[in-house]
Amino acid sequence: MDKRGNNMDDIETLDFEENNKNKNKRKLKKWVKALITFIIMVVIIIALFFALGSYLLSAPSNTTSVIEFTVTEGKTVDQVGKQLEKEGIIRNFLAYKVYVRLKKVNGYKAGIYKLDKSYNTMDIVEILTSDYYKEKSINITFKEGKTIKDVAREVAKKTDITESEFYEKLDDDSYIDLLIQKYWFLTDSVKNENIYYPLEGYLFPDTYSFKENVKPEDIIETMLNQTQKIFDKYKSQIDLSSYNINELVTLASVVEKEGIYKDDRKQIAGVFYNRLNAGMQLGSDVTTYYAFKIDLGERNLTKAEINTYNPYNTRGPEMAGKLPVGAICNFGITSFEAVLNPASSDYYYFVADKSGKTHFTKTYEEHQKVINDLKKQGNWLEL
Repeated sequence: MDKRGNNMDDIETLDFEENNKNKNKRKLKKWVKALITFIIMVVIIIALFFALGSYLLSAPSNTTSVIEFTVTEGKTVDQVGKQLEKEGIIRNFLAYKVYVRLKKVNGYKAGIYKLDKSYNTMDIVEILTSDYYKEKSINITFKEGKTIKDVAREVAKKTDITESEFYEKLDDDSYIDLLIQKYWFLTDSVKNENIYYPLEGYLFPDTYSFKENVKPEDIIETMLNQTQKIFDKYKSQIDLSSYNINELVTLASVVEKEGIYKDDRKQIAGVFYNRLNAGMQLGSDVTTYYAFKIDLGERNLTKAEINTYNPYNTRGPEMAGKLPVGAICNFGITSFEAVLNPASSDYYYFVADKSGKTHFTKTYEEHQKVINDLKKQGNWLEL
């Protein structure tokens, strides 16, 4: 046997094993390097994520800027967050949303809070979930279809403001002038000497929160601010209308009083436009009630009242093809939408039954037949 041959085989085997070890070491080194690189990247991403989150949750301002922020009854945590972002009190709504979910914040109490833009989101949420920072507030609900008189009564019930004090502010010409300058939808039309209350129709019905020591102008301007938010959404349609904003507000207020259901209101608006275009009187009883300052349901109208001229009374003489001089109530959004998007039809008459259902007809004869049928059925609605 050749010993040299055996030695050569052993050497080749050792070299092979050594090479395998070196390859495995190199593979291990590469794997370790890749793992370390991956870990570093993950750490960097996590660090960046936390840095971004920290920034988005940080205070939007470096300087103190305290403002009053109102949380109204029924607002969700998300709705409050969107309003906080809109008013520049927090940087980012999505970061806020993640934070309140982690903190399991389910809601805030209605009220007026003093919030500082130099506070971070965590501080703001802590304030909103604590009674310590909240000022005592008063919630007032103003219903759709109610008049300025109703608003004044409700204010007097819930605050220290008397009805006469509220009216006094509404009758202040200089104050009305300031409001006309401030709000694009208020024009000199509201100062017509025949209008009972300049802001009738412009105080949007809703639930509002006010401070205990609220003043009449605080209530008025808070409501006007809400009206502006609504009207801003329809600004392009308003601008394209052949009717000015005061006429649209006036017509919407009549539609509000005449119809209960959304679809009916669109038809009613269409009827009124048909009558105006035909040079007819609107013939709306609710305008006559308002004209003579009689509450609906108080009593029936007299023939003298119906036939007496008044710039609000659309059943009276000299009112053919005319709208009332001003609004007769503060209406809801569906009535305003009905005026902007009326139903197209050949109807010129309508009447409501006891259930509130509105019956539409094309001719006066058809209209009278519906009235007679409703009376026979005991379904005639006496105002």
